Amino acid sequence: MLGNNDIILEMINITKTFPGVKALNNVNLQVQQGEIHSLCGENGAGKSTLMKVLSGIYPYGSYEGAILYNRKECKYKTVKDSEADGIVIIHQELALSPYLSIGENIFIGNEIASHGVIDWHEVRTRTQELLKKVGLNEDPDTIVNTLSVGKQQLIEIAKALSKNVKLLILDEPTASLNEDDSEHLLDLMLELKKQGITCILISHKLNEVSKVCDSITILRDGASIETLDASGGRIPEDRIVKGMVGRELSDRYPKRTPKIGDVLFEVKDWNVYNPEYPDRKKVDNVNINVRKGEVVGIAGLMGAGRTELAMSIFGKTYGANISGTLIKEGKEINIKTVKDAIDAGIAYVTEDRKDAGLNLIDDIRHNITIASLNKISNKGVINEQVEILAAEEFRKSMNIKSPSILQLTGNLSGGNQQKVILSRWIYAEPDLLILDEPTRGIDVGAKYEIYTIINDLVAQGKAVIVISSELPEVLGISDRIYIMNEGKMIGELDIKDATQEVIMSKIVTAKNKEAE
Repeated sequence: MLGNNDIILEMINITKTFPGVKALNNVNLQVQQGEIHSLCGENGAGKSTLMKVLSGIYPYGSYEGAILYNRKECKYKTVKDSEADGIVIIHQELALSPYLSIGENIFIGNEIASHGVIDWHEVRTRTQELLKKVGLNEDPDTIVNTLSVGKQQLIEIAKALSKNVKLLILDEPTASLNEDDSEHLLDLMLELKKQGITCILISHKLNEVSKVCDSITILRDGASIETLDASGGRIPEDRIVKGMVGRELSDRYPKRTPKIGDVLFEVKDWNVYNPEYPDRKKVDNVNINVRKGEVVGIAGLMGAGRTELAMSIFGKTYGANISGTLIKEGKEINIKTVKDAIDAGIAYVTEDRKDAGLNLIDDIRHNITIASLNKISNKGVINEQVEILAAEEFRKSMNIKSPSILQLTGNLSGGNQQKVILSRWIYAEPDLLILDEPTRGIDVGAKYEIYTIINDLVAQGKAVIVISSELPEVLGISDRIYIMNEGKMIGELDIKDATQEVIMSKIVTAKNKEAE
C-alpha cells in the first residue's frame, strides 16, 4: 500500500437516510492514488448509495459527513460538479442514448462547439482517439443500439476519458457481459491504472475483484466493516464472503437430495425466427424435457438462443413463425399469450428485472400480486386486505429487506428486487418455473437464498429450468444440463458427468463445426 500522503479520496463518517431506512451509517473510506479499490457487500449494503453521495447524485446537504478529494473538502451539488474535478461514475444501467451515434454519446452535454455550432470533424477525430484507448475500432458515426453490451460498456469508459477522468467509479460493469468482454474490461482497468487513473470497482463477481484490486473495502448493512490489503497478492474469495455476510459460507450451493418424478413438461421440434429478420432462425428444432422435482440447467454463451427459447415458450413473448409442440403431463397444450402460459401453470422470471420484470414506480405489494389478481379479487373487485396479507407474508418469508410492502420497488437493491419477482411467480403457484439469469448482479448471500427457494420449489414436486451464463452456478444447482449453441441443443449431461471443461468443450466443438 502507498503512504497516507498518496490518499486521493477520503469519505469520513458518511450517513445517508431515506424515509424509514438508514442506508449509510458512519461509513469511512480511503482510496489511494492510482489504485483499483473495490467496494464489496451484499445487496442493500450501501455500495451504490455511497458512490452516489461521492458523485453528487445525492447532493451536499442530503447526507452527513465529509468528503475530502485531493485533501480538499468537496460539497458537490450535482454530477457536473464532481465531473469538473475528474470524478466520473459509470452506472450498472448504461446511460447511453441508443439512437445517437458513438460520437454524439461521448460528447453529449460536453459538446465540442464554437459559438453554438458543433465541430463534427473534431468530434469524429476525438472519438476515434478515445475509442482507440479503450480498444475499439468502430466508426464514430455508428448508432449505439447496433453494438453489443460489451462495446457499449467500453464506450461509457471512453466517455469518461473525454472528461479527463482522474477517479473512475464502475458500478457492476461486467454484470451483463460475457466472459471475453469481462476479461477485456478488466484488462482495460489495469491499463488505466498504469496511466495513473484511480478506479473504484463495485462488483459481485469476487473472482474479478480478487484479480484486479489492490484494496477491498467491505460494507455490511450500511456500515464499513473492514478494508483488506490485496496489494501483496490475491485475497481468497471465502475471506471476502466472510466479511460480507458476517460468517463463514462454507458451501455456496445448499445441499439437496433430489426426488425426481415423471416428465412434467416437454418441448418438441421447437423453431423460432427473429421477428425483425424473419429469415434468421433463433431457436432451431429444440427438444427438451423437465421432470417433477427436477432442476434442469441450460448452459451456453450469450447469444446462444436460451432467452429466446424461454420467452417463446412463455406465451410467445419473443419470436415469429414459431412452430413445434408443447406437452404438459402427457397432453399437448396451446399457448398463444402470457395469460395462456400462466393458466397452464408456467411462469418465467426474466433476465431483465428492471425493464421487463418490475414496475419500478409501483410498490412491492402490487408487483407481487399482479400475476394473480384472481386470487385476491371477487367479481373484479380487489380485496385489499387479502392482497396486503399475501404481500406481507412474502416480504417476511422471502426476507425482502424493506420497511414496508408499500415501498417502491425502484428503491430496492437488486437482490431484493429479484426476490419480489420470485414472490410474484411463486404466489401464482406454477408447476414449471423458468428462471433466466436469476442471480445476475446480486451478492453471494442473496444468491444462496434464491438457491434455497429453488430447492424448496422442487421439493414440492415443481419443475424448474434455470438459464445461467455462470457455469459454476449451473453445475451447483442442476440435476441435468442442456447445452445450447447458435439456437441448437448440442448436448445433454447428467450432473454427475458434467464439468465446466466438458461443457465448454462441447460449445467449442459446435462452433468449429459451424465455422467449417
